[in-house]
Amino acid sequence: MNDAEQEPLWEGPGEVGLVEPRDFVYGEPFTFESGQTLPGFQIRYETYGHLNEKGDNAILICHALSGDHHCAGIHHLEDRKPGWWNNIIGPGKPIDTRRFFVVCSNCLGGCQGSTGPSSLNPETGKPYGLSFPFVTIRDMVRAQRRLIDHLGIQQLFAVIGGSMGGMQVLQWGIEYPDRVRRLIPLATTARQNAQAIAFNQVGRQAIITDEGWCGGEYEPEKGPRVGLRIARMMAHITYLSDKGMERKFGRRRRQGEKVNYSFETDFEVESYLQYQGKSFLNRFDARSYVYFTRALDYFDLPTQYGSLEDAFAGLKARCLVIGFTSDWLFPPEQNRKIVLAMLNRRKDASYAEIPMDFGHDSFLIDAPELYELVRAFLE
Repeated sequence: MNDAEQEPLWEGPGEVGLVEPRDFVYGEPFTFESGQTLPGFQIRYETYGHLNEKGDNAILICHALSGDHHCAGIHHLEDRKPGWWNNIIGPGKPIDTRRFFVVCSNCLGGCQGSTGPSSLNPETGKPYGLSFPFVTIRDMVRAQRRLIDHLGIQQLFAVIGGSMGGMQVLQWGIEYPDRVRRLIPLATTARQNAQAIAFNQVGRQAIITDEGWCGGEYEPEKGPRVGLRIARMMAHITYLSDKGMERKFGRRRRQGEKVNYSFETDFEVESYLQYQGKSFLNRFDARSYVYFTRALDYFDLPTQYGSLEDAFAGLKARCLVIGFTSDWLFPPEQNRKIVLAMLNRRKDASYAEIPMDFGHDSFLIDAPELYELVRAFLE
């Protein structure tokens, strides 16, 4: 029984149940867009559902900056939280695993089982560190294609993802027009603007100027923990919205209305950001954060292909782009520009804008309108 045919260990109503990550090892030289090379790489991934006999029911899920391969189900019965997109993937859900074979992989350059700067360099026996090649969105997609080939999938029914995942979705349609039938990029952009690049730079500087950075050569379980925590806290603010934060936290204090006149954590929103920063330390490597944010900065379809319209000249897949009204990191107009460029090239593209107050992270929130859009487009 191969990877695509493995039976789930357990299945409950509406859930994919217990899942196990797997590793795909690509043993041939791989050249990055920068011209740098690796003798091979490993990609960690998970699958849900079953590949049909025709091999035409596969959906690839692409994760965002801080995501990973675990997007649905649980690894242990004691897990407190399922995969990051469990609300949309599973039996009877919009991405229905009774119908589709769903694949999600940790991106090349990551730190959750895929080869990245924290991986051991076989030539030195030490982590690659900053000697790891620069990674671009295109490199991530080209590595994913090797995984899709390994799974025996000739053509993907759809590629779906938000934010950095949405960039990968667009690159899939451009890079491999004959390998994918439908595209759903959410809350994304064709290129980052100056403000988004600026936020990434501040986050990287918080990491790189931390005394634990050590030129990227720190030991496991050590490193720039303060810098990474601050970078995560700042980035998380960009994922939210003013209305959403005001409704969730307002000016509420942890100790009631009494003013404690100190610089310690006092407001509820401060406590929330502290929690987000600390929890991030347990699952993400600072080097991968630096590499991924730079990959976001360098993503620029109009420059890479001459114009955004020219970028989509060879596109064959149907495309549904989804934006969210309160997203100020990759606002609706940036998503609309993608569709307009496709339509100018007479491609089969449509745009939907969902009114939500949860900011950039709206695509991760329980959202019936989003679910119906995805379900209808896949049907």
